[in-house]
Amino acid sequence: MRRVLSLPFVGPGIATLAVALLVASTTDRFLTPGNLNNLALQVSIVALVAIGSTVVIIAGGIDLSPGSAIALLTMLLAMMLKFWGFGFWPAIVLALAAGAAIGAINGTITAYLRIPPFITTLAGLSAYRGMAFMFNNGSPVFEASDRLEPLFYGRLLGIPLPLLYIVLFFAAAHWLMRRTRLGRSIYAVGGNANAARLSGIKVHRVQLYAFTLAGLMAAVAAVLMAARLNSGSPNYGVGLELQAIAAAVIGGASLAGGRGDMVATLFGALTVTIVQNGLNLNAVATSTQNVVIGVIIVLAVGIDMWRGELSRTLVWAIGPLRLIRRERQKRRKAQ
Repeated sequence: MRRVLSLPFVGPGIATLAVALLVASTTDRFLTPGNLNNLALQVSIVALVAIGSTVVIIAGGIDLSPGSAIALLTMLLAMMLKFWGFGFWPAIVLALAAGAAIGAINGTITAYLRIPPFITTLAGLSAYRGMAFMFNNGSPVFEASDRLEPLFYGRLLGIPLPLLYIVLFFAAAHWLMRRTRLGRSIYAVGGNANAARLSGIKVHRVQLYAFTLAGLMAAVAAVLMAARLNSGSPNYGVGLELQAIAAAVIGGASLAGGRGDMVATLFGALTVTIVQNGLNLNAVATSTQNVVIGVIIVLAVGIDMWRGELSRTLVWAIGPLRLIRRERQKRRKAQ
């Protein structure tokens, strides 16, 4: 039991279950098949962006740009499909390549120009959304292609495609981080960049790869968002980067770097999405929802920062109980 409880995803999984039970107790519409199906569709985009955010956080960085990158990429994809005469699959591939290029730009500026990732991606948050407004005179592009919606609303063997995307990409990310040299290097760089450099790891290159992967996952999420709404808009993705970071931190990723788990991040994304879904079901105003999400982010980061103090407090609280139990056992043996 102790070994099971020590697994990195157990804590976030318990938190997800607790939040789900709390929401279910506030409304009888939460556990209906229609809402659960909607929940599965909602979590897909946040979860996919959270993969990239987790990788960057493990590498010791932060990425504030995926929401704006998604806005830019949805506009780029919609323009290619509706106005520029690109074929469907070439447009998808180019959108994914553009997302990886955005990530590579963030990584190059951070790793090789030594600009802090917070500043780099904060600039990207503004710049990429500004670039999105340059297309189509800043207006959304509706009805981009009839072939887009099946990518999101389609089913395979009765299973919604977004769930299959989640399983596929999280399995690949888990394998990458746990079974490959690059994944181990990302953990090493996030844990101690100087020690990683002395051990022969190309620190700058690893940071570049981490941001490039984050950009690619933002592009995948952008394709799904464009497919969900069959459109592109400069206003898509607002606040999505904060939800992804919250999902990673709730999943146990340390903002100091070097610690995180993909399965735990998935539970973190579920927790964020369930909270938002519960607020919607209870007709909570959007302004209040933003406040709640902000509080969740602060609490998640606080728990990460205070992890050591909380552990010592827990040990201090449990210690006297252990002594009492031992004394009782001694008395029983003496009798």
